[in-house]
Amino acid sequence: MLSALAFGGSGVAAKPLIAAGLEPLHVTWLRVAGAALVMLPVAWRHRDLPRRRPALLMGFGLLAVAGVQACYFAALSRIPVGVALLIEYLAPALVLGWVRFVQKRPVTRAAAVGVVLAVGGLACVVEVWSGLSFDVIGLALALGAACCQVGYFVLSDHGSDGDDPVDPLGVSAYGLLIGAAVLTLIARPWGMDWSLLGGSADMNGTAVPAALLLAWIVLIATVLAYLTGVVSIRLLSPQVAGVVACLEAVIATVLAWVLLGEHLSAPQIAGGTVVLLGAFIAQSAKPKATETVTVAGSGPVHGGEATAPGSAGSAAHSGDDLSAGSPAT
Repeated sequence: MLSALAFGGSGVAAKPLIAAGLEPLHVTWLRVAGAALVMLPVAWRHRDLPRRRPALLMGFGLLAVAGVQACYFAALSRIPVGVALLIEYLAPALVLGWVRFVQKRPVTRAAAVGVVLAVGGLACVVEVWSGLSFDVIGLALALGAACCQVGYFVLSDHGSDGDDPVDPLGVSAYGLLIGAAVLTLIARPWGMDWSLLGGSADMNGTAVPAALLLAWIVLIATVLAYLTGVVSIRLLSPQVAGVVACLEAVIATVLAWVLLGEHLSAPQIAGGTVVLLGAFIAQSAKPKATETVTVAGSGPVHGGEATAPGSAGSAAHSGDDLSAGSPAT
C-alpha cells in the first residue's frame, strides 16, 4: 500500500510540470534519471550484481522501468488516459495467467476474485466509457505497458529464488540505471527547456517550485515506490501484490481531487470502493505463517507433522494454495 501511495502521487506532481511546459516524456526521463542518480551509491555497494544476475537486471530495467513508462506515454498520444490506464492495470490478471499456466503454480480463489473486482472497479475509477477509442496501435501500446508491468511483478519475485538471492535494493538500483539509459535514447533530453525547472508550477492556484515537485517525483514516487514495491512483491507473491497495486489508480484519483481540484464523480467513488474491496480480498490470500508447536516427548510439530528429536529441518506446510512453490514461504 505504501508503494501504491508513492506511485499514485506521481501524477499529481507531474501534471503541474507538464502544464508549465515540460513534455510528458521529459518528465518521465527526469523521474527515472534522477532516481538512478540517487541510487548510485546502492549500485556501487552491489557492484557484483551485473556479473551474478545480468539477465535479471537487464529485464527489470527494460521492462519494469523503461518499458512501462515508454509504452504508457506512447499509448496516451493515441487513446484516452482512462482507457490506457485500465488496459495497463490488466496486469494483475495477466500475472495470474503467468503463474497458473506458465509457472504451473496454483492460485487461490481469493486472488482471482480480487482481480475481477479490482479491474471492474478500476474501470469505474477511470470512467473508461467517457472516451473509448478503438485505435488499434494505441490499444496495443497500452497492452504492451501491461505486459511490461507483469515483468515488474514477476522479476521482482524472481530475484529472491534459488541459492543466490538478490538484494531488492540492488535490483531497483540497477533497474533504474538501465531504464534511465534506455529512456535517454527515447526522450532525447538535450532538447528539453531546462529553465522551466528553475521556476514554479501552478497546483490548483498555488505556485509551487518546480524543483520541489521534481524532488517529490524522484524521491517518493520513484525511489521509495520501487523499493517498497519490490520488497512487498517478495513478501506477498506477485499475484497478490499485483491486485493491491490497483490501489494506485484510486490514490491518484483522490490526490488529484484534493490537490488539483479534479472532482470525483459518483461512479468513481463507487469504483474506488470496489477496488479497495478487491485488494482486501486478494490480500487475504497471503500465505499464513506456519506455527511451531512443541509436543511432550517429541520434537517440534511443523504443519501437523511431528519430527523426532535431533532430526534435520522439516518442510513447513501452509493450507493456502498460493504458497505452493512461492519463494516467500
